[in-house]
Formats: sequence, structure tokens, C-alpha cells
Amino acid sequence: MIPMRDGVHLQTVILTPVDQHEPLPLLFRRTPYGVPAKPPEKISTSAKELSQDGYIFVIQNLRGRFRSEGEFKLSSWVDLNDPKATNETTDAFDSIEWLLKNVPDNNGKVGMFGVSYDGLTTALTLLHPHPALKAISEQASPVDQWMNDDDHRFGALRESYNFEYAVMEQADKNKNVHFDFETYDTYQWYLDLGPLSNVNSKYIHGSIPYWNSTMEHPDYDDFWKKEAWVNQLHASTVPNLNVAGFWDQEDPWGPWQIFRHASEHDPDRTNFIVAGPWFHGEWQTDKGDSIGLIPFGGHETAREFRENIEAPFFRYYLHGKGDKPAWQGSTFQSGSNTWRTYAEWPPQQAKPINLYLHADGTLSFSAPLPGTAGKAYREYVSDPANPVPYRQRPISPTYPGGDWKTWEVADQRFVDHRPDVLTFTSEPLENDLTITGPLAATLFASTSGTDSDFVLKLIDVYPENTQKPSWNADDGPTPGQYAQSLNGYELPIAMEVRRGRYLIGYEKPHPLTPNKPAEWKIPLRDHDHVFLKGHRIMVQVQSTWFPLIDRNPQKFVPSIYKASASDFVSATQRIYCSHAFPSHLVLPVMP
Repeated sequence: MIPMRDGVHLQTVILTPVDQHEPLPLLFRRTPYGVPAKPPEKISTSAKELSQDGYIFVIQNLRGRFRSEGEFKLSSWVDLNDPKATNETTDAFDSIEWLLKNVPDNNGKVGMFGVSYDGLTTALTLLHPHPALKAISEQASPVDQWMNDDDHRFGALRESYNFEYAVMEQADKNKNVHFDFETYDTYQWYLDLGPLSNVNSKYIHGSIPYWNSTMEHPDYDDFWKKEAWVNQLHASTVPNLNVAGFWDQEDPWGPWQIFRHASEHDPDRTNFIVAGPWFHGEWQTDKGDSIGLIPFGGHETAREFRENIEAPFFRYYLHGKGDKPAWQGSTFQSGSNTWRTYAEWPPQQAKPINLYLHADGTLSFSAPLPGTAGKAYREYVSDPANPVPYRQRPISPTYPGGDWKTWEVADQRFVDHRPDVLTFTSEPLENDLTITGPLAATLFASTSGTDSDFVLKLIDVYPENTQKPSWNADDGPTPGQYAQSLNGYELPIAMEVRRGRYLIGYEKPHPLTPNKPAEWKIPLRDHDHVFLKGHRIMVQVQSTWFPLIDRNPQKFVPSIYKASASDFVSATQRIYCSHAFPSHLVLPVMP
């Protein structure tokens, strides 16, 4: 148990190599998920490559988790102006100070790394690092839970994740609790739930503090702004290997924001970004040779990342061996299945090119012409009573197991022909198209209601003859085998939602004017992908994405979290595709 400055003690496990013959650096991880109860019989996958260089591994339970004392607040608030405050930054500082003085045969250098919440506790050290902290690797760290990552997307609540994760972490101090759903299909459970106020009134009865705070703060107020710790970061204070997954279903946004904030002042070039075609934390799995049905061309990307990037990074900064990375950004580029390095991110060679949505359902790089005959829009009816599922039903709980890890690469044909999903498709590409850097979309859209959501998906459509059948022609496929092909597969590359009440500003919601076109800016994050020759580009637009995103009533109310069942109404949605209102995506195209 390590004492903190306020007298709280934190449960900590220290793992020393059995064959240690010289002072070694400390590799420190802080977690809410539990520490080993006994020395492991074998080295974990995530530590296998690192252990070959020699480290003393330290794992610590956060305040209020398992045997650690104190209260677990699920908070990333760091008040640098309060010398008496305790938080994840001060707890890391105090722990490092104690470890240096009390762990025998350490060499005085400390590194930190971790994924997700462990990545957050790693990243928070950047705000006030201990002098002995020589290198960190934050991996999939959240930075602003209202703007993006786990809990919201620009103010739209990630309903199923927020609820299930809060219950898992705060229902019982001593274990991870998985909510007991009454229906096998969680889509049906959330739909039957009705308004979000029913979560407390029917099920958890105010017992989960984080859920209560979320319900009490629907807008981007001081509560959320304090949690947005990254806004205090404006320099590279410790060499940092940021790691992101292009298909990270939980925290795809944070690493890019940390990278950009630290890049504001980085004269020594110690701030790096690595990204790959991974689900949340896949780079710490055994191989990482595929995601869902999508293979990586024979590459074991997880092992290659740890062996060729992560281990050399810590080796250089903690052991003083090898070379500093010569690049600022490194990616495993999807589509081409190739490792790439970039002297800077985003690369200057990438040029923004507009991809336009047309009223006939096509996509092209030519803008709509003035005076085009026919309708200048496409429309559909959005019904909150029949929301578009975000993945195929039945939908399993978020944790444990299930299809949560890989839903972001799921074939989107399952919603293609819903009347409340618009599809726009290009002609087959005559040449490869490489997009590298941040993507964005601008929709010109209207609703007959006074509030609305719009979800946009950028999709890579595979040719119908991508793969030869793997079954004998006379026997045909075995049950379920036919659906395992990539023929005609619709692979999501980027997906995001915007909520209409926050188009003017995030701090105070405003109603939409019915049937009036408005400009919807939709950031689509950073990517590195090749649309191969013969593939088509597709865009889907819809207004529900359930229960990943809570249902918008489509009638303006002061707080969606306090909406009643009668507030939820159908609305007619229009996407404009005219010369005056040219809905389009901006793609960073490489030469």
C-alpha cells in the first residue's frame, strides 16, 4: 500500500524479474480494473516484448477501487491551482516518489503506459510530471467525455455505453458489475425503457453517481469543461507515444487531441502518434492480424507494433539504447495493409478534395450544377419508435465479450434498404484513392421537427468478386458461411453523429427552425485508408443510431434527459444536394 499526500493508501503490486542483475527502470500502470492477486505464471501479452529489455513492472489500483482506500469518482478533473487537491495527476506523482525511494535496484527512471482508463491515468501525468518520469505511452486515452470518446459525441449521449460502464465501475467497489438485462436483445430493452429518466426510477434508483451527474448536466457546462483536462495541455512535457485505433469503438478521439495539444510546443520533437486499423486496445492482443472479417494482409499488427515501435520507444528513453523515432506519425494503413511513417502529421502532401452528395443517390467529385432539373434534396421520415440499430440485432451487452469490439467494421448492408437511411454511392474507382489525415463532412439538412440528429457514415464498398467461394461448388456453403465473405462488403471507414440543438453552441441548446436548411459540420477524425481500384465509395445518412446514441425526441425540450414519452415525435428529414446547398465530404487525398 503506497501512501498519498492526504493519507490515503493505494493497493500496488510490484513485479521484479527473477533474473535481475542490474538496476532497471520502472514501468508503471494505474488502473481501476484490478491488480494481480498473485505473481503471474507467465508474462502477459502486452508486456512480452517490453520484458525482454528488463523492467520492474508496477500496477496500482486507483482510489476507491478494490483494496485501495478513498473514493472512486470516475473523474479526470485536475486543478493545478489548488496545492491541496488530490487527483490522478498527484496520485501518480506521489506514487513515483515512493517507488523511487522504496523499490530496490531501480535505475531512477520511470515510464508509464496503459490503454483506455489506464491510458487516461498515464496521460494525466503530462499536466505535472514527476522529474523521474522519462517516457509515457498513453493509448486510447479519453480527454473530454462530453465532446467525444466514451460518453458523448458532440453532446449526443452514448446511451448504452455510458449506462453500462457506469454500473460496471460504481455498483460495487470490489468487482466489475455487469447489468442484468431482462431481454436478450439489449436494443429491445433500451427501447422498452422509454425516456432516460426511467433508468433511475425503474432500475438503479440514484445509486450510480456518474450516471446521476450525466443526467444533471446535459449541456457543455462547467462540470464537463473541468473534466476536459486536455485543455490545460499546451506542450510536450514528457516524451509520449500516443496510440489510436481507427476503429476504436470507445476512445478514438482522445489520442489525436493529446497529440495536437502537446504539439503546440514541441521543440525537441518528443510527441509521437501511432494509429492502426484496430478496435479498442487490439494493439495489445496477441497478433492483431485482422478485425472482424477484415484481414491485414498477413501482418500481425499488434505484435509488430509492440516489437518495432513500443519496445524501441521505451528502450531509447528508459535504457538509453537504440534510436529516437525519426518520424512524427506512424500508421498501419488500411486498404493497402502497409506500415507507413510520416515526418509530420497530417502530411503536407494530403490535399483537401470535396466529395459531393447528389440528389439521384450518387457520389462524385463534381459539385451539383446550378439549375439542375428535379428535386434538389432527398428525404426520409425518422421515427424514434423505430430507431435504426447501430449493429445487427440481437445486440449483446457492451461488456463482457459479445460483438462490441468489432461493430465498427460490421457490414452496413443490414441497414441499406431501410426507408429511414439514405445511401449515396460512387461509380467503381478507376484508380486507388488514398486518404490520409482528418476527414470532415458538411451536410445541408432540414427537419420538420425542432430538434434532430444526423448520423453520417463513410463506407468502402468491396467488389462483388472480392473473394472466391471457399466451399465446394457442389456442396455449397455450410450454415453461416455465406455471410463470412467480403463480396460486396460495406466497410465503414468513418462514422459520426451531430445533435441539432448544439449547432449554434455547445453551452446552451437552441431549437431548430422547422423545414429550414441548416449547415451541419461533422468532424470525422483522422484516418489513413486506401479505397482500392474497383471499390466504390458510399455515404449513408440517418437520424437514429440506437441504442449507441440516445434517441432525440425531434421536438425541442430543455433537456432530452428529462423528456417524457409524449415528446418523441416522427419528423421528415431532408438532405440537400444542390448548387446552393452542396452537401459534401472533405477528403485529405494523397497524390
